[in-house]
Amino acid sequence: MEYDIYKILNQYWGYFKFRPLQEEVIQSVLSGKDTLALMPTGGGKSLTFQVPALAQEGICLVVTPLISLMKDQVENLLKKEIKAISIHSGMTRDEIDIALNNCLFGGYKFLYVSPERLATEIFKVRVQKMKVNLIAVDEAHCISQWGYDFRPSYLKIADLRDLLPGVPVLALTATAKPVVCDDIMQHLRFAEPNKLSKSFERTNLAYIVRQTDDKMNQLLRIFANVEGSGIVYVRNRRKAKEIALFLKKQGISANYYHAGLTDKERAARQDEWKSDFTRIMVATNAFGMGIDKPDVRVVVHIEPADSVESYFQEAGRAGRDEKKAFAILLCDKSDRIKLENSVDQNFPEIPTIKGVYQALGNFLRVPVGGGKDLVYDFNFNDFVSTYKFQVITAYNSLRTLQREGYIEYNEDVNNPSKVHFIVNRDDLYKFQVANAAFDGFIKLLLRSYTGIFTDYVSVDEQVLARRAKVSPDVIFQFLSKLSTHKIISYIPHKHTPLITYTEERLDDKTLYIAPDRYRKLRENYGERITEVINYAFSNDTCRSQLLLGFFGQTNAPLCGSCDVCIKKTDAGIKNFEFIQICDTISKIISEEGALPLQNLANRIAFSEDKVVKCIRWLLDNDLLYYLNDDLIDLKK
Repeated sequence: MEYDIYKILNQYWGYFKFRPLQEEVIQSVLSGKDTLALMPTGGGKSLTFQVPALAQEGICLVVTPLISLMKDQVENLLKKEIKAISIHSGMTRDEIDIALNNCLFGGYKFLYVSPERLATEIFKVRVQKMKVNLIAVDEAHCISQWGYDFRPSYLKIADLRDLLPGVPVLALTATAKPVVCDDIMQHLRFAEPNKLSKSFERTNLAYIVRQTDDKMNQLLRIFANVEGSGIVYVRNRRKAKEIALFLKKQGISANYYHAGLTDKERAARQDEWKSDFTRIMVATNAFGMGIDKPDVRVVVHIEPADSVESYFQEAGRAGRDEKKAFAILLCDKSDRIKLENSVDQNFPEIPTIKGVYQALGNFLRVPVGGGKDLVYDFNFNDFVSTYKFQVITAYNSLRTLQREGYIEYNEDVNNPSKVHFIVNRDDLYKFQVANAAFDGFIKLLLRSYTGIFTDYVSVDEQVLARRAKVSPDVIFQFLSKLSTHKIISYIPHKHTPLITYTEERLDDKTLYIAPDRYRKLRENYGERITEVINYAFSNDTCRSQLLLGFFGQTNAPLCGSCDVCIKKTDAGIKNFEFIQICDTISKIISEEGALPLQNLANRIAFSEDKVVKCIRWLLDNDLLYYLNDDLIDLKK
């Protein structure tokens, strides 16, 4: 069957051609093949499932763990008049029920769903009645326990294949090593391996590492020398605010961003940064997903990330317009110590984890044997304070319990107030006649929001208060009383993390964490930390080659623009000379075999000093090696 994917691309997105790899992925999906697409940050992953879904009858099921990204994509689709809806842990059962009914009867094209919702009975029953044309799995690396962000709830995705036989799966990720790619295709039960990817190489992006004891002054030097907008990534919310204030005091336009801000604050700060009103955004890793600003000239990490994958993804937000940009990592000796200590911190002792689990059940008042599939508001600070836990121990114990499949801990929740009329228009009119005090407010609601009879609609008490010229508290009272009268269902604004029990609460003897598997996960994490240390503290290997090597691209060329490669220029060798010398060395040895160093130096039309420096650099970077005491050969 022929699909006019270019017409869809132009109609909804205004583009006339696809980015590299997009069309290949789309054609693979439309041919009915299970597909794994590796597309670096900024590669336009969402179009690879949105276009084929719009080209076919039915609805596309999109699985993603990021509620904020889910909301952004739904809003963007709705702005294009494409019907989309989402289901996640922050919703009531009534909201979920209405959303699923809309998917069945409302002509929706996209249903975004968080992975923990897939296993609920209400979802499994309804999804079988839908005409699903595609299952898109975003952040697909989460399905692999050897990946950097494993989530057991992702393992439930494969159950959809039994409920929706014959529906193809598109798995998407920006960063995954070969072993993780194999894991993704196996766990998603691909009919046959089908991986589509493009090189992770970013020729316009210069990777720089600066080892410094004065990171703040280094930041100032960076922003004095690099024009344009930028991002500074930090590891916690406190630092985001502190560094943003520091930059402001130095006359640099900056603001901060983290998951603790309200939806309005985050949206306003994003818009100000995207429109260049704010030059620098200082942020935790909550910032960046789904934000498409092509002209970011510099991304600075104030300290190393905890995996090469996450660093590569965040750094890759610079230079999406293919113009020169910089990814800069600032580190010092204390960062190395923190990284080495993080292995113990991220993997508490098993008895400690069990203690946190039981304390959690008591804190939330979940009885042993109960709680399965129930969602609880969770104040982490109160929990830690009540049971006198160390913050980092409690946090990583909760993450371990999530990784083991006992709970889902979701910090990414910021739900606006919602209203849904639960009476029909005739009964509403009778109520207005009998209760004149509510008439004006009900009319204001109906004028302000559409679709309020068929679905839960997000409402803003502040906006309603301004329109009615009353205080927000008066609006809250009206909404609460209408809810009491069973005229509306009113869900007040919620901004709190959530705990979902994916299994019933177990007693201490029944809760099991396999020691051997836990040890292997710890070792795997330790290996990832070693990779980060190697990247941050090595000074003799091209940064781009190091990064690409982590993702299986073992024969990548020298980038010529990282801090390591630039050292060659400082040694009196111009970059084009270095590349030419290295290419000549490779060609001679490939054709003739191993040769003595002096023989090589004599065969190349550059000064002996420059040739020897290049050979030494290639030896130091493990690209050449001594076959014996004299002969030099290419590293295979």
